[in-house]
Amino acid sequence: MMKPRIINTTDLGADPDDEQSMVRQLICSNEFDIEGLIVSTGCWKKTQSNTKMLDKIIEAYGEVYSNLTVHAEGYPQPKYLKSISVMGQTGYGMSDVGTGKDSPGSELIIASVDKDDPRPVWVMGWGGMNNVAQAIRKVRETRSSEELTKFLSKLRLFDILGQDDAGAWIAKNFPGVFYIRATGVYGWLPQKNSDYYREQIQKKGALGAVYPDTKYAPEGDTPAFMHVYPNGLNDPEIIDQGGWGGRFSFDKVEGIRSMSEVAKIDEHAESTFDPYYMYGNTEEGVQAIKRWSNGYNNDFAARMDWSITSNYQDANHHPIVVLDGDKTRKVLYRTVAAGTTITLNAAGSSDPDGDGLHYKWSFYKEAGSYKGALTIKNHTSLKTDLEIPLDAKGKSIHIILEVYDEGEPNLYAYRRLILNVKPSK
Repeated sequence: MMKPRIINTTDLGADPDDEQSMVRQLICSNEFDIEGLIVSTGCWKKTQSNTKMLDKIIEAYGEVYSNLTVHAEGYPQPKYLKSISVMGQTGYGMSDVGTGKDSPGSELIIASVDKDDPRPVWVMGWGGMNNVAQAIRKVRETRSSEELTKFLSKLRLFDILGQDDAGAWIAKNFPGVFYIRATGVYGWLPQKNSDYYREQIQKKGALGAVYPDTKYAPEGDTPAFMHVYPNGLNDPEIIDQGGWGGRFSFDKVEGIRSMSEVAKIDEHAESTFDPYYMYGNTEEGVQAIKRWSNGYNNDFAARMDWSITSNYQDANHHPIVVLDGDKTRKVLYRTVAAGTTITLNAAGSSDPDGDGLHYKWSFYKEAGSYKGALTIKNHTSLKTDLEIPLDAKGKSIHIILEVYDEGEPNLYAYRRLILNVKPSK
């Protein structure tokens, strides 16, 4: 499974949660192709002048980089991360978007999208979205309509709560752009400043030392990159599947407003662009994240263990899941007939540390179109039998396989199988 390409724009200094999210992003950075770390503004920090806060976290990552590479391949070198750490727009929102207002951040976004790489570029808005707005505006001004269309087709925008008026401007003027505004981003982590953070994160080495205490809510921005985390749970392009970053509806919502501070700055900031439409959270809200809490909480803690030891045997590592012989992390699809029983098999799954494995097969009812009852026999066994209900004809059924080990902490790996039940003849 190819790594997702991501650019994070962060209003560091507005709230300690951006620093927290950056620590988590870096500790799992081997799972992504990070192409930009852009210091941005937002409604809680309307000006920026330097990258010092970001530099400090990158330096801490540099101190533990050699340890991390013992435990997993693919961690980016610190000097590379430093090279893609840049200033974005220094002013707030659309007031800092226009001719001659290009920034290193907006130029980095353009250069990334222009690369000869078929994968889309996910631009994550931990603060405002005026860096990508400036990038889009420049491309519109300097290229043909066909070139603009091509550029926009490679963008995937994901903003947290909306923190300036640029998102509404983008959605209004470029309605075909893939744009998620996540609002269900609070309440998915352990209680703020609890022992989990003290013992499992903050006490562990250089990166733990730059993970600050929580002021309001912990890691509000983390769901952005968690949505594209390639752990076998979801295809981020299919936003209604749901994963560590939440679940979203393909039915666009009109006028998802930004945080209330945006309207306090200018009461007409977003209403000026009405109507505009974005993808939003499903009715599950934050529960679509929280259902995976054991997995992502333990993932973070284990990776922090990696950062403080150069001995592979001193830490736990993720199991490898095989579903019906498939060893990838891709979401699998199968066509089945109503009224039949199928067998699902996790044989071949393994653990790099030799730990025992546990299996859990579950029906993710909210993610599929079949909403009836489903019987999964032996749902904690290596193999399971699944009865396809007679009333499921023409519907989809999402089956999740979770495999977790007996290491400390337990680490989880996932696979998803989508069953498309044949319609009636």
